[in-house]
Amino acid sequence: MMVSVIRCRTTYLVLRRSCFHWARSGDRLHPDWPVQLGSVRPSLPVVTAVVKCSSSSSSCSPVEEEEFSMIYSQPHMRLLRAVSRLKLLQTSVTVLLLPPVFLLHLQGSASLFLLGYSTAVALFAGAMLYTASHFLRRVVGAMYLDRSQSTLKVSHLDFWGRRCDLHLAVEDVMTVGDTGDSQEEAILRLRRYSSSETLYFSTRLGRVVDRPGFQKVFGTLS
Repeated sequence: MMVSVIRCRTTYLVLRRSCFHWARSGDRLHPDWPVQLGSVRPSLPVVTAVVKCSSSSSSCSPVEEEEFSMIYSQPHMRLLRAVSRLKLLQTSVTVLLLPPVFLLHLQGSASLFLLGYSTAVALFAGAMLYTASHFLRRVVGAMYLDRSQSTLKVSHLDFWGRRCDLHLAVEDVMTVGDTGDSQEEAILRLRRYSSSETLYFSTRLGRVVDRPGFQKVFGTLS
């Protein structure tokens, strides 16, 4: 009796050690055996993160800059940027001075004429800022063409006077003949087939750096 008990216990320990070894080593069990917890390792999906650069980003990596070559440049963009920021500063100062004038008028230290004059100046400064930014944001500062000549990068100013880049398909950009402008005009329009937004550039006030690349986008120049 004692020998049988010892043999049964020895067999149980051997089987337990073997099962533990199979579970740790990840070996495939027999298909007829029941699946045990811990013996199957679930496969997790692999997630791949893709990082893309914004098309309107003002800062580009050196690799991205090498993929584009300049075809047009506007040398007066620094002056236009200074005017844009100056108008923004002037409007901000005018609006900030308006509440103290109201307070002085309530206290009786400022006349009604001064209050009306300050309000009119603030409104006029806001209107001028909107008008100036409306035109300055549509002036093309530079244009770049990629190596495959399929993408046009257009740089212009935003409302705050910062550089803003647009990436356009060359096939979507209208030529000078399609826009209806004459090649002899000082200011030309940059228009697209898929959008009603219009930008402006000038071959007289600006400089065509790469003439073949420029003609690839806007057609043959006289």
